[in-house]
Amino acid sequence: MVVGNPDETMSNVTTITSTVTAAFLASFVEFVEAFTIVLAVGLTQSWRPALIGTGLAAAVLAALVLLLGPILSLIPLHALQFAIGVLLILFGMRWLRKAILRASGVLPLHDEAKAFAEETDLLRRQAGQRSAGYLAGLAAFKAVLLEGVEVVFIVIAVGTVHGMTLYASLGALGACGLVLVIGLVVHRPLARVPENTLKFVVGVMITSFGIFWTGEGLGAAWPGEDLAIIAILAILALFSLVVVRYLRGSRSLVGAAR
Repeated sequence: MVVGNPDETMSNVTTITSTVTAAFLASFVEFVEAFTIVLAVGLTQSWRPALIGTGLAAAVLAALVLLLGPILSLIPLHALQFAIGVLLILFGMRWLRKAILRASGVLPLHDEAKAFAEETDLLRRQAGQRSAGYLAGLAAFKAVLLEGVEVVFIVIAVGTVHGMTLYASLGALGACGLVLVIGLVVHRPLARVPENTLKFVVGVMITSFGIFWTGEGLGAAWPGEDLAIIAILAILALFSLVVVRYLRGSRSLVGAAR
């Protein structure tokens, strides 16, 4: 009987777990935001334009995945690791920056109920127009397409480099299914989802993946190989929490001085 290398097995488990988790959490946030708009369209206008817009966006996203897959397979591994790593750092830092500013009180927290109310109000004001159905379908199409493009990027980015696209896709599909089930049950915006916390976690995870793969693309030999992702994640999370604490303290001092 051949026994696998325990370190290699642990590394594979870590890679699979982190890939699925990152894809699931990031996709969950995006699907929640898209669902809010689609729900507003369905309840304010009708479900026909909401479903048509969603279906068309899903078709465009599927075509995008089919187009990008073969193209990425032609790129040398190290170049692909570096390119995706840099993109993930930029993408993750955008999420993390906003999450830090919101957690420290510099920016207001994202409110899904407020977003739903604003979209509903806009759709109701458009209800009297001849093109109301078209505008409602366009709103659903744009919401699903814009959020879906980010999901596609996340799945391809976290899954392609180490051949984990299937696991990343399963994480994204799981997130989509969970949002749909919860949405159908409660039939209202998912305002109680801790979206700001999720964005903080996702920002840390995506940035950590980016740092790791950028290093691999440059030929760096990470201690512990894929297990190094955990250490990078822990250091980045600690640093981000310190920044949040510092910004909160700075705001308190400014408030006291006034």
